[in-house]
Amino acid sequence: QVQLVESGGGLVQAGGSLRLSCAASGRTFSSYFMGWFRQAQGKEREFVATISRSGGDASYADSMKGRFTISRDNVKNTVTLQMNSLKPEDTAVYYCAANRAYYSTNYQRYDYWGQGTQVTVSS
Repeated sequence: QVQLVESGGGLVQAGGSLRLSCAASGRTFSSYFMGWFRQAQGKEREFVATISRSGGDASYADSMKGRFTISRDNVKNTVTLQMNSLKPEDTAVYYCAANRAYYSTNYQRYDYWGQGTQVTVSS
C-alpha cells in the first residue's frame, strides 16, 4: 500500500520550466514502478514518463522526450518530473502513479494515484 502526493505545479510562460515532485508513504517505495500521466481539459489521460524500481531505466512519450526527465530517490521516497521548454499544449493536471508489477506506459497497469497537480503554460 502506498499513498502519493504531488506538488510543484503552477503557472509558467511558454519556454519555462517546472519541477514536479511526488512524495510516497510507506516503507516499500523501491518495490514500485512509478509513472507520470497527465490529463488536459476535455482530453483522455496521457502517458508522460515511467521509471523502473531501481531508477536504472526510464521511458517517455515522444512529445516529451528531450524536454522532460523523470527521476527517483528511493531513500527519500520521491519521484520527480523535471519539465523544460514547456509549451501551452503541456497544460494539464499531472498525476503520479505506482504499481508493483509493470514497467508500463499504460495507465490501466497502475494501481495507486496521487491527487494531481495543475500545470498551466501561458502563450
